[in-house]
Amino acid sequence: MAFAHLHVHTEYSLLDGACRIERLLDTAKALGQQAVAITDHGCMYGVVDFYKAAKKRGIQPILGCEVYVARRTRFDKVHELDGESRHLVLLCENEEGYHNLIALVSKAWVEGFYNKPRVDLDLLREHHEGLIALSACLSGDLPKLLLDGRMDDACRHALSMQELFGVGNYFIEIMDHGIAEERQVLPLLVQVSERTGIPLVATNDCH
Repeated sequence: MAFAHLHVHTEYSLLDGACRIERLLDTAKALGQQAVAITDHGCMYGVVDFYKAAKKRGIQPILGCEVYVARRTRFDKVHELDGESRHLVLLCENEEGYHNLIALVSKAWVEGFYNKPRVDLDLLREHHEGLIALSACLSGDLPKLLLDGRMDDACRHALSMQELFGVGNYFIEIMDHGIAEERQVLPLLVQVSERTGIPLVATNDCH
């Protein structure tokens, strides 16, 4: 089975992603990759261009977004409590998931914007159908809990996310870019997977 990149930030992750869509997909094609995801930060501006460019090259486009999840609700906007949000990768499994992701991202901008466009658990519960979730990078809830030494809370969080998205639609994301904190949290993420039965998925945080 070929490896597929499931965590990719294109030029549409403004001031963050440097992957130009055409060059990105040319490289994927040259490497013989059959599928590639787009998961820009908090937006879906690039999905149409990405979809067309991937189809033109015979590559399966996986449409998604790395959303920002509010610490409390999307309506709470107190700097000391809500200045930081957590990352969560969402991938469209089908057309219903695509429409749900559009709804999530739109409401994140219109209702939840505070420093960044934010969703919350209520929105995720309302619009989770047809979406596959990955626990994200070091800025995700799961790695944050583990780096704080809260293994039991991390397992509870992972199980709650699996309950929200459904068995087989939530994965614990592992990545290794040589960052010290990633190396620290990697074996802990594996432990969470072993304790909960939630499967792992290996990604690169492509920028």
